[in-house]
Amino acid sequence: MPKHQKTYVTKADFMLHGGDYNPDQWLDRPEILADDIKLMKLSHTNTFSLGIFAWSTLEPEEGVYNFEWLDTIIENIAKIGGRVILATPSGARPAWMSQKYPEVLRVNESRVKQLHGGRHNHCFSSVVYREKTQQMNRLLTERYGKNPALIMWHISNEYSGECHCDNCQQAFRGWLKEKYKNDLQALNDAWWGPFWSHTFSDWSQIESPSPIGESAVHGLNLDWRRFVTDQTIDFFENEIVPMRELTPDIPITTNFMADTFDLIPFQSLDYSKFAKHLDVISWDAYPAWHNDWETTADLAMKVGFIDDLYRSLKQKPFLLMESTPSLVNWHEVNKAKRPGMHLLSSMQMLAHGSDSIMYFQWRKSRGSSEKFHGSVVDHDNSSENRVFKEVAKVGETLEKLSDVVGTNRPADVAIMYDWESNWALNDAQGFGLSTKQYPQTLQEHYRTFWEQDIPVDVITKEQDFSNYKLLIVPMLYLVSEATIARLKVFVAGGGRLVMTYISGLVNEHDLTFLGGWHKDLQDIFGMKPTETDTLYPKDKNTITYQDKKYEVKDYATVLDLATATIEGIYQEDFYENTAAVTSHSYQEGKSYYIGARLDDQFHRDFYQTLIEELALKPVVSSKHGKGVSVQARQGVESDYVFVMNFTEEAQQIAFDSSLTDLVTGEIVPEQLTLKQYEVRILEQPRK
Repeated sequence: MPKHQKTYVTKADFMLHGGDYNPDQWLDRPEILADDIKLMKLSHTNTFSLGIFAWSTLEPEEGVYNFEWLDTIIENIAKIGGRVILATPSGARPAWMSQKYPEVLRVNESRVKQLHGGRHNHCFSSVVYREKTQQMNRLLTERYGKNPALIMWHISNEYSGECHCDNCQQAFRGWLKEKYKNDLQALNDAWWGPFWSHTFSDWSQIESPSPIGESAVHGLNLDWRRFVTDQTIDFFENEIVPMRELTPDIPITTNFMADTFDLIPFQSLDYSKFAKHLDVISWDAYPAWHNDWETTADLAMKVGFIDDLYRSLKQKPFLLMESTPSLVNWHEVNKAKRPGMHLLSSMQMLAHGSDSIMYFQWRKSRGSSEKFHGSVVDHDNSSENRVFKEVAKVGETLEKLSDVVGTNRPADVAIMYDWESNWALNDAQGFGLSTKQYPQTLQEHYRTFWEQDIPVDVITKEQDFSNYKLLIVPMLYLVSEATIARLKVFVAGGGRLVMTYISGLVNEHDLTFLGGWHKDLQDIFGMKPTETDTLYPKDKNTITYQDKKYEVKDYATVLDLATATIEGIYQEDFYENTAAVTSHSYQEGKSYYIGARLDDQFHRDFYQTLIEELALKPVVSSKHGKGVSVQARQGVESDYVFVMNFTEEAQQIAFDSSLTDLVTGEIVPEQLTLKQYEVRILEQPRK
């Protein structure tokens, strides 16, 4: 889209604030439902996700429907000016369905049939479950599709998991036949069949990976993960048939996830594929704020990375679909957010492209596994506790930020994230089993730009490279001929490309390239990697780069140079005095190869050179210390600047000129002091 054009992802031109509302848990308590409406107004919330796990209430018996309660809830929300995101209930099926149609339940990788219970314990291949979900979704669409309060469809909830039943085995074989054009020999070649005598002579012999069967054929494992993604998407597409048919103007989303402990992208599904089927990207963010293994700023950097990945999937604003205003209930230690952190963490989401702050959930459940999970309304039903007041403050702030809605974050820097490469690398029986850390490595390369407030897109291999000045592809273990060709075009056209150790080792079938590193990569980089040395934690080595020394950890690649220029040199071991970091001019562009895993300071110094050469700049110039982040979204006439202190001390920030506080309207001086966890949202008219 044009650089500063606004894109509204729903019909709302304001920041969405609210969350998962589960009135079906309280239908026998009308006084509670009445209080909810009063508290919604007091909390400055305006949008609510309904029906996510309500199937047993919507259809208590097969063919017996109960929508009247939902009619009333939507009507009451609309009366206070609220909006509704209506969910489909397929994330958890009712017990009567599991009992009558046991085929809807999953079979695990050990071929054990699962019992009714939990969430997402359903088979994506089940004809019955597909019929039942589409039938329910059609009833919801027919009844509520024209309701003016409806602004978006929320399909299922946090898709995940896999099934290994006979139906799924058949579906997998059919998927493979299509992929390999019904050529079994092509499959055997791609999976390196003769190894351990794993050549198949009939399609019926193929089974999904299993701990009681085959789990060491890497091509099989990789294709199974691809199939699980495609089968999940196919199930999703079956769900949305009524919505696309009857409400083509209502956008559709489903909530993506992240690993909450490491805060890395969700690993089980390839979201780069899933994103193509959604109108809006949304995700559920639950960072472990105030943990004891990293600084607040380190965690904030990781949050920014995930935000920039999910925003970049469609290059437009995303939605924060779930978060907690206080704490969660599944971490080893479930720590409450400290005062001020909820506003700060919410504004960070907006700074990186979200047009909503939504919660799971609106009101705490009275029983079961999430009764102590944070929510807007606690068991005390009060608007006077600290958490409720902080939610209300977020709501009041969001009401002042309507001008930000629809704006984006153009970037000159891109980092490539690839789900398939990560799957293959994790499956590889080599390197260090606990030190591969592909997503974490990308976050470390992202760090320097986050610290310097320079916008970054975290893109996938299918996306356009041409508009970026700098493309960074750390640890791109798996890379196809097509991707290599696109990287070559990018550099030839004047782009700067950074690649690292453990890159370009296998093709899309997880087969190594014969003859060593791919010829086109050798052309781009003017050298080739010949060995990767994996280090124990106690092993020591260093490199020199621009007259400074930096510590090597985990990996060191031995390089064979042709026309590349040496930029960094190993200081120890059998590869002492050989190249560790190289550069190479290729046609109009330039490439860089970092052969070793190096510390944060190396990344800062290395990327600083590129930042200066390429004139990479933040949207708003400022000076501040570590732990402060100044991120901006660019509107049609103004830039909206989020100044955030992710430290436990007061911080000084200096701007080149005064700006206007978007919330209070006051003029902010060039010198600004932020208290612990404080955030300010400023406006700078574009010259």
